[in-house]
Amino acid sequence: MFALRRSGGVLMLILAAATPTLAQQPSPAGHVKIASGSAFIVRQNATIPARPGEPVFASDALRTGVDGTVGVTLNDDTRLSLGSSSEVRLERYVYAPGEGGFGMVLSFVRGVAAYVSGRMAKLAPDSIRLETPAAIVGVRGTTVAVRVEP
Repeated sequence: MFALRRSGGVLMLILAAATPTLAQQPSPAGHVKIASGSAFIVRQNATIPARPGEPVFASDALRTGVDGTVGVTLNDDTRLSLGSSSEVRLERYVYAPGEGGFGMVLSFVRGVAAYVSGRMAKLAPDSIRLETPAAIVGVRGTTVAVRVEP
């Protein structure tokens, strides 16, 4: 009987410890500021229409069709704009200045995009990386226009 009660107690502790973890959702890395035409967020193999105010999370991709454009503002005021027939993946995004956590990796897959650095570039410039199929760019607080052709 004691073993059964002890097992039940251990099970309750495990469930109590796991419940907050299951309930927590990641906070957004930013949000869609503007979108027109065919503009989408690709999240965990699901395609979501990009609409103003829609949250963007680390590991999301942004994709536009031939008539689409989208503009995103990240939490550190980094701005990212995509033209038609473009795709950019937000591979990593950490902006926690109070804890000293910084990091951003943007992978430009195809099309045309513009990047305007935010506060992270001023606070931790070495933590930002822009990738294309042919090059990797380090950011030191700047504006970058990228065109990736297949």
